[in-house]
Amino acid sequence: MRKQASAPAVIRNRKARHDYHVEETFEAGLVLTGTEVKSVRAGQVTLTGGFVVIEEGEAWLVEVYIAPYEQAAAFNVDPQRRRKLLVKRREIERLARAVSAKGWTLIPLSIYFVRGWAKVEVGLCRGKREFDKRDSLRAREAERDVQRALGRGRYDD
Repeated sequence: MRKQASAPAVIRNRKARHDYHVEETFEAGLVLTGTEVKSVRAGQVTLTGGFVVIEEGEAWLVEVYIAPYEQAAAFNVDPQRRRKLLVKRREIERLARAVSAKGWTLIPLSIYFVRGWAKVEVGLCRGKREFDKRDSLRAREAERDVQRALGRGRYDD
């Protein structure tokens, strides 16, 4: 009997697109221990509040919580520890220049697996102001209303 391919585990930072204008995204590899991989596959990750820092030519994922894996209590590491991102040197230099400009930051948008390797989608972001957030909500609700009307077939031309 053939094994069913399961859907890849994808953890999204849903609050990021609400709080930030995402200008550009890129993919980076994520260095994890074995028990952390198990927890990520189980979806026990909190990306909210996480960010990426660049120090001494290396990119680090900070303030991301990966819950300890219960079946391997003796091998668990600190759930809030800094995790190294695997990014090419030129990309790191480019991002460091971008982040040095006032108002820009690197935010993790999602964690997923590609051929068994953990990847992080990181966004180069600028913070939204309160009125920007209200505008985004208003536009999303208007789009939802349009889709509802189209779904019912009750729209006026």
